[in-house]
Amino acid sequence: MSITERAQAIEDDLAFFDSWEDKYRYIIDLGKTLPEFDETKRIDDYLVRGCQSQVWIDADISDGLLNLKVDSDAFIVKGLLAVVIAAYQGLSPKQAIEFDIDGYFNRLELITHLSPTRGNGLRSMVAKIRDIALSAQ
Repeated sequence: MSITERAQAIEDDLAFFDSWEDKYRYIIDLGKTLPEFDETKRIDDYLVRGCQSQVWIDADISDGLLNLKVDSDAFIVKGLLAVVIAAYQGLSPKQAIEFDIDGYFNRLELITHLSPTRGNGLRSMVAKIRDIALSAQ
């Protein structure tokens, strides 16, 4: 699935719901689909600074593509991580740096429906992934 298809699938799914309460439930359910995170990596080296909740991101580059593993101690944040991962997983570092994440979030109307602290946390997650991509180039 290309980045456009993954991003579009989430956009389509969220557009199906009429209320943001239903959209939040969907996002929380997305978080439940994330693969198990390695408990030994719940340390400061993988912790994302700037998030209200604890968020861990582990990444490696395999065959030139990002392989991201993520986790959080909050259900809604795990869902937001799933939304972010849908955009970045399997991209080359160059593609990840060039991806218009703000446009993606705007189409989802995500930032406008999050508290300012959650929005800042979401931006911190993206910044961490972009830093990983930059260092891999």
